[in-house]
Amino acid sequence: MRAATVPVLALLASISAGGAIAAEIAARDIDAVAETEAASLDALYRHLHAHPELSLREEESARRMAEELRRAGFEVTTGVGGHGVVAVLRNGPGPTVLWRADMDALPVREETGLPYASRVVVHDDAGREVPVMHACGHDLHMTVLVALARGLKTLAGNWSGTAVLIAQPAEERVAGARAMIHDGLFTKFPRPEAVLALHVSDALPSGTVGYRPGPALANVDSVDIALFGRGGHGSAPQTTVDPIVMAARLVMGLQTIVAREIDPREPAVITVGSIHGGTKHNIIPDRVDLQLTVRSYSDEVRKRLLEAIERNAVAEAQAAAAPRRPEIRMSEGTPATINDPALTRRVVEALKRGLGGEAVQEIAPIMGAEDFTYYGREGVPAFLFMLGTVPPEKVMASRVPGGTPLPSTHSALYAPERGPSIRTGARAAITAVTALLAPR
Repeated sequence: MRAATVPVLALLASISAGGAIAAEIAARDIDAVAETEAASLDALYRHLHAHPELSLREEESARRMAEELRRAGFEVTTGVGGHGVVAVLRNGPGPTVLWRADMDALPVREETGLPYASRVVVHDDAGREVPVMHACGHDLHMTVLVALARGLKTLAGNWSGTAVLIAQPAEERVAGARAMIHDGLFTKFPRPEAVLALHVSDALPSGTVGYRPGPALANVDSVDIALFGRGGHGSAPQTTVDPIVMAARLVMGLQTIVAREIDPREPAVITVGSIHGGTKHNIIPDRVDLQLTVRSYSDEVRKRLLEAIERNAVAEAQAAAAPRRPEIRMSEGTPATINDPALTRRVVEALKRGLGGEAVQEIAPIMGAEDFTYYGREGVPAFLFMLGTVPPEKVMASRVPGGTPLPSTHSALYAPERGPSIRTGARAAITAVTALLAPR
């Protein structure tokens, strides 16, 4: 990610002390919009939560987003980069600011017990029957997108410029951002001077937002490893090459990469999230499959981790006299998300005025990843911040010794505190975008 470019510096400079006063006046109007729309947005959120769709299949979610954005007064284009939706509101001369929300859900069986819990079950790309849940908060992201659209239209007399709102597919597959960019997001539509987004946090209290200038989210890579052995009867292991033992040694060996090959001051994670092999107690199989997620921040550490994983897998196979070299496939990689420092500073100032300084806090970098990074890599200053979604009392209880851990995103138990999260998300989104558009 580049530092702030000349256009965004000019944009930030154009918002003077007078702009700060305008933002303070608008804060009361923004709160009023959030309260007026609260019941409607709550109903929308519950609908979206109960009707999740997997990545690249967001047909109904995209249709609903397009319908809501048109109703809010935007010019809407559908089918951008798959099921992507682009909505444009031109409101006189001034900067162009883009806000992004994502739409896809995860193959997780919901266990929240909520009355509007998802009961959706579909067949995935491999033909397997899988449950589907909005376990990463994209339903809340879409709800905030609609709140932002309504707020911008209602407050159109207070700002000037162009707002571009997008509903993006396939974030979980790290494919949607690039698909929309390749389909002309920045050429067929007004090119923004700044790109913004928020993401739910499973650790921050509802009513708050968190931010991090510079590196904020990690590089992520998915690695698939197939280890090959020679199968046989479990009573005669000497006649086989056991890939389960090979895999067990590899899993333990991979942990030493971070512990012994990476500078302790550099964040790095290697997690084996899936391991499959064998069919019966007394059969040694001829193959074991492992799936890894690999996290880092710097390009150098990322490269070293991936090289070391391959080296360890090949070495284990050689040590076991495996009949075949392992198959190693690396996919769904995403570079680190780096928030533009100047843009971050400007938006955070506005958020503190709009939400109150105590509700806006700087947080540590997160080892999760986002394909939001690709918008910034197109030379557009970008800033993604985090939205608190956990009841404050639960956050406090989780922080005491022996406290109950909070369900993380991607968990079957993750459930945002609905009302406060929607209201704060709406207020934050409208505040952030209008702070970058020219005041009237």
